[in-house]
Amino acid sequence: MVIVDRPVPASSPAREAAGQAARTAAPRRTLAELVTTGRDPLGILAAQNSTRVPELVPLRRERMAASAFAFYRGTAALMAADLAASPTSGIQVASCGDAHVANFGFYASPQRTLVFDLNDFDEAAWAPWECDLKRLVTSIVIAGQATDRAEDVTTDAARAAVRSYVTALRGGRDATPLARYYQHFDAVGGLGAGSRSTRRVVKAAIADAEKRTGERASRKLTTLGDDGRLRFVERPPTMTHVDAELEELVTSSVTDYLSTTRADVRLLLAHYAASDTVRRVVGVGSVGTRCYATALVDGDGATLLLQTKEAGRSVLAEHGARVQPPDVAAYIDEHGEGGRVVAMQRILQGVSDPLLGSFRGTERDYYVRQFRDMKGGIDVETVDDASFRLYAQACAAVLARAHGQSPTAAEVVGYIGDGRLVTRAIVEWARAYAELSRQDYDLFVAAG
Repeated sequence: MVIVDRPVPASSPAREAAGQAARTAAPRRTLAELVTTGRDPLGILAAQNSTRVPELVPLRRERMAASAFAFYRGTAALMAADLAASPTSGIQVASCGDAHVANFGFYASPQRTLVFDLNDFDEAAWAPWECDLKRLVTSIVIAGQATDRAEDVTTDAARAAVRSYVTALRGGRDATPLARYYQHFDAVGGLGAGSRSTRRVVKAAIADAEKRTGERASRKLTTLGDDGRLRFVERPPTMTHVDAELEELVTSSVTDYLSTTRADVRLLLAHYAASDTVRRVVGVGSVGTRCYATALVDGDGATLLLQTKEAGRSVLAEHGARVQPPDVAAYIDEHGEGGRVVAMQRILQGVSDPLLGSFRGTERDYYVRQFRDMKGGIDVETVDDASFRLYAQACAAVLARAHGQSPTAAEVVGYIGDGRLVTRAIVEWARAYAELSRQDYDLFVAAG
C-alpha cells in the first residue's frame, strides 16, 4: 500500500461535516425501521448447514435450541440478511460482524497481562457501523429477557450501551490515529470500577481466565502414550481423532501457515514438532465448521497447542450483501478468507495473539491461533443488574475503540450528533429485533 503520493486526508471536522450531510439521505430516525418482508430464516440456516460437517449439524441444532439467547448467538447470518433489508447510514467501518455480548472477553496480551476486548472475528468485514452496534444492543435485550430481568433494567442497559459507544467514539475523535491504535482495555481497569458486586464478578472471571492457559489445557486434554507420544484424549463428539490422511494434511499445512507469521514466531515454532491432531467442536454458531487442535512438543516435552479453524465468507458479505472496498476484496483474493479473519482481528483488537496466521487449503481457507491463551469472559446471564449494565457499557466502549480505527469514524461521529436520536432508534430496533428473533427461535424449535 503506497501512501507517499496520496493527498493529505480530510480533517476530522471535514469528515464530521460529511457525516452530518449523510443524514439527508439517511435520516437517523430511519435506523429504527426493521424490514421483515421476504424473510426465510430457516432457509438461511439450512444453507449454512449444507456446507458443514454433516454429522455435527444435529449438535449445532441442539446447542441453538437450548435457549433464545443461544439461538441468537448462532444466527449472525440471519441478522446480516435482515440488516441488509433495513435502512442504513451508509458509513462503513471495519466491523466485527458478530458483536454480541458473548463475543467479548478476556485473553492474554503478548506481555502476559489480561486485556478485555472483542474475541471473535469469523464474520469480520467492512459494513455500516450500526450493524455491529445493533447486534450488540439486541444481544443485551435478549440476554436481559433470558434472565427475567425487569423490562426497565434491560432497556436501561441497552440505552447505556449506545451512550457508551457514542461517548467513546467521540472521545477517540480527539486522539491521534496513533493514540487510538495503541489504546486497549486492561481487564481490571475496563470492568473493575463498578459496585462491590461487580468487582467481585470481575475478580472471579479474571481468576478463571488466568487458569485457562495452554499448559493447563495440555495437562487436561492430552496424555503420554506408552510409545512416548503425546496424544489428545478423545471426548466424542466435541473432540475426536481424524484419519491419518486428514491429520497429515492439517499438520503439513503448518508450513503454509508459518509463511503468514512474523520472523520471531517462525523461529519460536522451530522449537516444536507436531505430535497429535484432533477435530474439535467450538461455540454455537461455529458448530459444524472444520476446526482442529494440534499438540506441538519440543525436545524436552514442553507443549504448545494450536487451533486451526475453517474460515468461510463473512456473513456480512454472503448474506448481508455488503460490498467490500476494492483493496479489501483484493486482499481476500490473494490471502483467502483466513487472511481476512486474521487481518480484521489485528485491526479491531487492541492487542492480538502474536501466533495468528492463516493458510489456504485445496477447498477451504483456514486461520490459526493459540489454543486457550487465558481466554475467558463474564456470563451476563448470571450477574446482577448493576454488573449487567456495566458489562453492556464496557462492551460498547470496546466496540467504539474497534470502529475508531477506521478513517470514517469521524463521519460516524458527525452522523450521530449528540446521540439522543440514535440511542432512541437503535434501542427501538433492538427491541423489535429481539421479538423477531424470539419468533424465529420458536419456529426453529417447532421445526424439530
